[in-house]
Amino acid sequence: MSGATTAVRSGIRRGLIELRQAFTGMELINQLLWPVATLVAVFFLRDLPIGDTGYELGTIILPGALGMFVALGLLLVVQQLAADREDGTLLRAKATPGGIRAYLVGKIVQISATILAYLAILLVPGVFLVDGLDLADPVSWVTFTWVLVLGLVATQTIGAMLGSLIASPRGAGYLSLPVLGLIAISGIFAPITGLPEWLQWIAQVFPVYWLGLGMRAAFLPDDAVVVEIGESWRLFETAAVLGAWAIAGLILAPIVLRRMARRESGSSVAQRRERALQRVG
Repeated sequence: MSGATTAVRSGIRRGLIELRQAFTGMELINQLLWPVATLVAVFFLRDLPIGDTGYELGTIILPGALGMFVALGLLLVVQQLAADREDGTLLRAKATPGGIRAYLVGKIVQISATILAYLAILLVPGVFLVDGLDLADPVSWVTFTWVLVLGLVATQTIGAMLGSLIASPRGAGYLSLPVLGLIAISGIFAPITGLPEWLQWIAQVFPVYWLGLGMRAAFLPDDAVVVEIGESWRLFETAAVLGAWAIAGLILAPIVLRRMARRESGSSVAQRRERALQRVG
C-alpha cells in the first residue's frame, strides 16, 4: 500500500472521528443553530414577492442559502486550522509520516460531512416550504451534485491555504471579515448584475460566485436565467472555474501546509498557549 493511500485512509478515519465529536453533546446544539435559524428565516420570508418578477423571495433565498453554507466551509477550515495550530495538533500531525496529507483529508471529510448535514436541514424541509423550485428534473440533482462536490473541495482547500497564514484563532476572526465581504459581493443569494461592472469581474475570479450560480442553475426554473450575466447559467464555465480552483487547491494546499508545519515546534506552540492564557487572564 502506497504512502498516499495510507494517508488518505488515515485522514478519512480521522475525519469521521472528529465528525462524531462535533455532533455529540453540547456541540450538537452549536452545529444545529445556524442551519435551523436560516430555515426559520426562509419560512418567514418565503411568500414575499420580488417586484414584478413573479417569483417569491423564498424561491431565490433557498438555493442561495445552500451555496452560502458550502462557501462557509472555507471559514470553518481556517478556524479549525488556527485552533489546531495553537493547541499542537498540527505539530503532532507533522511528526507522523504522511501526517499533513492525512490531516488535510481529515479536515475535508469532517467539514464536508458537517456541511452536508447543514444542507439536509435546509433542503429537506425547504422543498415543502418553498414553491417554484425545479425539483422534479433529475438533471437538477445531477447539477447540484457536481456543483456541491467541486464547491466543497475548492473552498476548503482555499481555506487550508489561507489558514496556514494564521497563527491564532484571533487572526482567523480577522480573516473572516474580508472573506465575508467576498461572499457579499459574489451574488450568493441573488445575481450580481445589479453591481458595478468592476465588482462583477472581481466576483467572477473566485469560486463563491460560481457556487451560487450553480445552485441557482440547479434549482431555479429556466426562465429565471434572464437576470443572470449574459442571460445564461454558464454551466461549462461554472465547472471549469470550480474545477480549476479545486485542482489547484488539492495540489497547493498540502505544499503550503507542509511548509507551514516545518516552522512549528514545541516552543512555538508553548508560546502561543502562553499568549492565549494571557488574553484570557
